[in-house]
Amino acid sequence: MAMVLDKVVPFGRSMDEYIKIFNLTNADLNKSITGIGDGPASFNAEMTRQGKSVVSVDPLYQFSSDEILQRFNEVVDDIINQVKATSNDWVWSYHKSPDDLRHNRVKVIREFISDYETGKKSNRYTIGELPKLAFNNQKFDIALCSHLLFLYSDHLDYDFHLDSVGEMLRIAKEVRIFPLITLMWKHSQHLDEIVKYYALKGYKIDIEKVEYELQPGGNKMLKITRNFI
Repeated sequence: MAMVLDKVVPFGRSMDEYIKIFNLTNADLNKSITGIGDGPASFNAEMTRQGKSVVSVDPLYQFSSDEILQRFNEVVDDIINQVKATSNDWVWSYHKSPDDLRHNRVKVIREFISDYETGKKSNRYTIGELPKLAFNNQKFDIALCSHLLFLYSDHLDYDFHLDSVGEMLRIAKEVRIFPLITLMWKHSQHLDEIVKYYALKGYKIDIEKVEYELQPGGNKMLKITRNFI
């Protein structure tokens, strides 16, 4: 699982963003949750502080907090400048402006860094990546996947998506994925086939609108639930 850190943009999201991105209710938050591809999100840190249970999985966790923070500091201004250059193309509802987005990402990574080494020791941050995860069957109630599947449809093929969703359904009773559009802001070419495949297998499929939107049209979340044992 050799990951090259200088290819990574370690932007993470907050607990509040996760709640809005995945339509998480208070009841959901009290279930056992895994976040796949969490990166430097502060979701785990904030949830843990409230006595809730999250295990985050990402190849990024092979690096130290210093390395992750250094990489963030190397890329943050470039990314925000790119967003500023195209600021009319984004939706400024949750984040109020490119500077507000930067402020939120800095806040999130600080929170993550403050929790990371402790969380690693207690196995809340585990090194791993789709499409194969080292957890037992049905270990979690909910598996969340933010800004990986569907978003990178142009880089990750249909089989990768199919195997990844299957793996998440193996380890959790329910899977939620956001967003459903690509980096080019187009409807993912894999989405309809994935939905059809799991619907035919008897899973309950919901596509829900969510409050969070930064990419135009990126305000929907896919929920796949096992309704059989």
